[in-house]
Amino acid sequence: ITSSLHRCDQHGDRQGGGATKAAVRACRNAIEFNSIPCIQDLVPGGRPNMKISIRLGVPAEAGQVDLGAVCAVFPYGMILPIQLVQPGGLSFQSGRVVEALGDKEDLAVIVVAVITVGY
Repeated sequence: ITSSLHRCDQHGDRQGGGATKAAVRACRNAIEFNSIPCIQDLVPGGRPNMKISIRLGVPAEAGQVDLGAVCAVFPYGMILPIQLVQPGGLSFQSGRVVEALGDKEDLAVIVVAVITVGY
C-alpha cells in the first residue's frame, strides 16, 4: 500500500468489556474528524480504489472482535485484511458491574486503532 494518510486513536468500553464496541469506536475516532477531499485526486481511480489498512491492539482477555462491525465504519474503499495485534490495548477492572447495561463483570477495555489510507 502506498500510504497517503495515517491516523491513530484509541477508545474504550467501560461497561461490559466489549472488544468490538471499543474497536469500532477507536476506528471511528481515527477517521471521523478528517476531511481529505483531495483523496479523489491522490488515489488513482478515486475513492473506490482507496485501500484501507486497519491494525487493532486488543487486550487478549477482551474476547473476539467482530471484524464485520469494524469494516462497517468505513463508507468506501477496499479494506485490506485486518491485523489484530494481541496483546495490545489495555484492560482494567472498572470497579462497577451494571447489569442493566449488560455487564457480566467489571472488565473495561481500551482498543488502539491505526488506520492507513492509500492505494
